[in-house]
Amino acid sequence: MADFNTMRAQVSGARAEQIDTGLRAHMNKVYGTMSVGMLITGAAAWAIAGLATTADPSAAVAQLPNGTYLNSLGGAIYMSPLRWVIMFAPLAFILFGWGALMRRASAAGVQLGFFVFAAAIGLSLSSIFLVFTSFSIAQTFFVTAIAFAGLSLFGYTTKKDLSGMGTFLMMGVIGLIVAMIVNIFLQSPAMMFAISAIGVLVFAGLTAFHTQMIKSEYVEHAMAGDQEWLDKAAIDGALSLYISFLNMFQFLLMFMGQQE
Repeated sequence: MADFNTMRAQVSGARAEQIDTGLRAHMNKVYGTMSVGMLITGAAAWAIAGLATTADPSAAVAQLPNGTYLNSLGGAIYMSPLRWVIMFAPLAFILFGWGALMRRASAAGVQLGFFVFAAAIGLSLSSIFLVFTSFSIAQTFFVTAIAFAGLSLFGYTTKKDLSGMGTFLMMGVIGLIVAMIVNIFLQSPAMMFAISAIGVLVFAGLTAFHTQMIKSEYVEHAMAGDQEWLDKAAIDGALSLYISFLNMFQFLLMFMGQQE
């Protein structure tokens, strides 16, 4: 990844000022799109958790250990084989569908794809409202937001090239995915603790790394004047930061969450 300051120095003063202004607008679009995605995820998760439960024992198909009654929708989402589709479909989309969407769709199509993905994540994340108290969820979200802001600011302002971290961190993500799949069957609390601790560190690093990458890629393509690519790149950057934020939140919830 080319250094932002080096690339900026290669253009004239007026052009550099134009790039700086454009970069600020680009980053605002990245964070704005990411924030909308988070709102969609949160709203979808909260709504689905409400629709999946009932206060009427006679209408329940199952009762959770904390006393919450699941209706037929809740039974399908959380207890039937459909839960595996809900769990792994977003991952499959990122691995096999997102790249094709970026190549073939317009910027509006890519944005729609991101928002649909955010809603699907809300479906898979809805179970947290059945397990953890609303206060601890809000508290963890607030802590994650503060940490994310600091890490992203570091990635944006540091003069150190963070590109060397990328391969190492992505290997960490692969290791986490494998470990989490294994622990679905082992159900080991100690392993879950280790996964959560490592996960926080990995996605903290990815937050800074992706922020710097978004910044550097903007400068490279801004000089070429490829606006369509920049519009799609802002959405792609929003997705990268969204995933880092969401994973930090989920892993921190394992430490900070208070069960119902």
